[in-house]
Amino acid sequence: GDYLVTIEEKSKATFLRAYMNWRCMSAGSSRVCVRMVGHKMEESYSETLKEQMSIVEMPLSDPPLCISCCPVNGDLLVGCKNKLVMFCLKYLVINQNLTVLDFERSLILHIDNFIPAEVAFCARHIAITTELDVLILKLELVQQSADRTEQRAHTVSTLEKPADGGPSTHTLQLELDEFIICQKPVELLGEESKLCEIPVTLESTELPTEDTKRFQVRYLLFRCFTPDQSPFGFCEETRLHSVQLLPVYQTAHEETENKRELLSLFCFFSLPHVGYLYSVGKLVELISTYQYSEKSEQAVLTPQFLHVITSGNLQCFTVRCSAAAARDEDPYIDTTMKACPPVALDVCTLRMQLFIGPRAICHFKNHIILLTKADTEDITERRKPTRRMLSRKAESIKSRTNSESEPGWNLYIINTVSTIQLYREMVDYSRTYENVKTESCIHLLSEAHLLVRAAIMDPSFFKSDEKEELLRAFRESCAFLGDCYSRFDTKDYHLALPYYRMSGLSMTEVLKRLVSEGDEIQTYERGFIFYLTHSLNEDLNEELSKESANKVLHIFYLADPVQLPHILCSPCMRNVCPLTAMKYLQKVEKMMPSVVLTLTKAFMALKMGDLTMYEHEMDSYKEAVLACGFIGQPKLLRRRKEGIVIPTEFAVHLKETQPGLLVAATVALHENSKIELEEADTFFKMLCSNSENTIPQLLVDFWEALLVVCSQEEIVQELLLRVTSQYVWRISKKQLPETKPLKTTEDLINSCNHFGLIFPWVTSIMSVGSPSDNDYREDISKLQSLLCSQSINIASALPVLEPLTEAGNVGLTIHVLCHTRLGEYEEAIDQLLKSCPDAAVLYAQHELKDDNRAVWWNKLLPELCKRTRLTGNDCPVLISSLKETLSVVAMELELRDFLSLLPEDGTAAFFLPHLLHCSQRKLVT
Repeated sequence: GDYLVTIEEKSKATFLRAYMNWRCMSAGSSRVCVRMVGHKMEESYSETLKEQMSIVEMPLSDPPLCISCCPVNGDLLVGCKNKLVMFCLKYLVINQNLTVLDFERSLILHIDNFIPAEVAFCARHIAITTELDVLILKLELVQQSADRTEQRAHTVSTLEKPADGGPSTHTLQLELDEFIICQKPVELLGEESKLCEIPVTLESTELPTEDTKRFQVRYLLFRCFTPDQSPFGFCEETRLHSVQLLPVYQTAHEETENKRELLSLFCFFSLPHVGYLYSVGKLVELISTYQYSEKSEQAVLTPQFLHVITSGNLQCFTVRCSAAAARDEDPYIDTTMKACPPVALDVCTLRMQLFIGPRAICHFKNHIILLTKADTEDITERRKPTRRMLSRKAESIKSRTNSESEPGWNLYIINTVSTIQLYREMVDYSRTYENVKTESCIHLLSEAHLLVRAAIMDPSFFKSDEKEELLRAFRESCAFLGDCYSRFDTKDYHLALPYYRMSGLSMTEVLKRLVSEGDEIQTYERGFIFYLTHSLNEDLNEELSKESANKVLHIFYLADPVQLPHILCSPCMRNVCPLTAMKYLQKVEKMMPSVVLTLTKAFMALKMGDLTMYEHEMDSYKEAVLACGFIGQPKLLRRRKEGIVIPTEFAVHLKETQPGLLVAATVALHENSKIELEEADTFFKMLCSNSENTIPQLLVDFWEALLVVCSQEEIVQELLLRVTSQYVWRISKKQLPETKPLKTTEDLINSCNHFGLIFPWVTSIMSVGSPSDNDYREDISKLQSLLCSQSINIASALPVLEPLTEAGNVGLTIHVLCHTRLGEYEEAIDQLLKSCPDAAVLYAQHELKDDNRAVWWNKLLPELCKRTRLTGNDCPVLISSLKETLSVVAMELELRDFLSLLPEDGTAAFFLPHLLHCSQRKLVT
């Protein structure tokens, strides 16, 4: 809101007034209207408000002592004796062309025995100071469904509760007459601040509606100071001043430049010789302490600086608000991705400018407004003691004379130095420490970086004329800090990596900044090696030139030779001279041999085209050891480009010469979380130059090999569906694999639990199959073996198996296997009797056991009798199957039950032997 609020005194009465539309006065209009806060304006009357200033009277039951306006939403907080009054800013829409500002008194905070000297108000956070106490509160919204009666009871109890340990009347009298009581210094943060024994009671003054907000108080901080004492006696001038709440907003983006979202909140307050800056947002903590060279009069905090006036000068300090806010905003800060100077970094004094008699200071954008009085002997008014510091000496303090009659008052408007100019000065100054004091150089560059970061976080950044220059300065400051952490031997050397990343510099550009031309004996600090190691181990799109790659090779040979095999596998080092690399690797191998180093030597030999040397290196270890060796450096086989896995020349060569080793190595990578299943699919498809929809045999080999070792059920089911789908596709499309499979069905049955022994009845059906099935026998047998195991989820596999519905005997075995796995034995028998009755009894002997034996006489026997009656003696297979079934049923059932199953029109001679067998079994029993 665009308004001005004042506390005015006239005829010994104090008034609180708000001036609305005050810019009309500066435009030459002299019209003024006076109205009461909350007064309903008639439309005819209010039309005149467009061109006149309004003075809004805000009556209070007690004189106002201090005020604060919320910079986020424009609400107003007024401090009175024993209470704080909150006014909400309202926008009254009179008509389409006129909106008027007004206030509504919405909340009173009652605080017993508490006289506020200053208040600060921001985003429902309240900071209050007396002479020696600071209390920070937050108003939190309460759920609307809360029981109002319960709240009211709570309010009353809070009001009536006496403060424990409060001074008695007798004690207060002694204090006034004889003593000055000084409490011990106390600092209570977060939940502990409730122990301050300052009860706060809320009284809502709004008209209750459905939208009425209800609040509760949360204590954030309480701090109590003690007066300064000296050998000469008690110093009365110790009192707090300049309490302030500073909001910091989310960094603006182009799409949100007109929106301000609160990110962090900071609270500053000061004693005469020391100031304190706290973060009171997500976490309440002390960020910085400021020591002044002389007694301070007032201070003002901005996101970039702290400006302090003393009796004779204006001082400027750096602040850490942007460092704390950056960490609130970006979770990647303090990782290898991004960095920011620490919040605990010591503050600096930037400038000290002499003024005669500074009295008051405030800040607006890039201006400092300073009020001074030339008469240095003027004695400013001191505040009256509060309940926490009572003294009879207070009566002797002089009251302020009428300032209108006093000469020597001056008002200065000081333009602060632009961020870019000050940044340049700090960078230039840091160079004087570059070779002398490492920490001082880093400190100055950190200050410069925070200065620019604070400017970028400002909500007006996108409208700034310096926008592009600030972004350039930010990247440049990151580069300078990266240089420092790379060149200097510091404990925070690892920060070189995130700062260089934030600078946007390429690896080639960093090398040019740090590596001297032709200097073969240059030493390299840990920060530089840390940056190079991490940058080369990541899948960057940058390829170093041959000269730069060879220089990096030399750097690591001198600084960290163990890393050479890993560095050479980086995509950035594709242009390195393989002969030079081989020489360095041979030197390292004499000191520290390893499988990874041997594989790297083989890779370099491939690049050189020396197959003899390649074979020599590959013969140094067994295949199983080599496969595990790739776990140590997966980039020997694959690299990433723009998020896509791409095979290396090494992988291409292995595909042609040792596909088994390639598959085993990829399985090892997957099991050690070095490659994902989808990435492996892409890897083999690119390796075999297959389209996205075509599955190469080498990928099927990988799936089969992974099934042998994989223990994750979810992945196992996915693999089973994939191999099933591929077998079905090949069988149905009569498509042969382009290369010979690495494992046969027998190999898989022997090595993998997910492939089972093929059932005898399946073999029986396949023995009378079509000769054309022999061409795809391996895929058919693997599919049948899968279905003969108990691993695959048949319900999920049914859609995949659908293409084999009409595939002759192959389809029959698949369908019967599916019915069996689903417990549909009767449907399976129907299928077999219809298509292959020879296998029906064999199927029953294998599957119809234990709980399923009843299917013999409930389904198989009646079906065989029915079909035999229809065909007569023309189908000997059915007669043979019926006899075998009768033999089994006769052994299982009682004679009466068995007899009831026999057909009434059956030939007695045919069934009599089985009846005799059943009765004899009974007699024997």
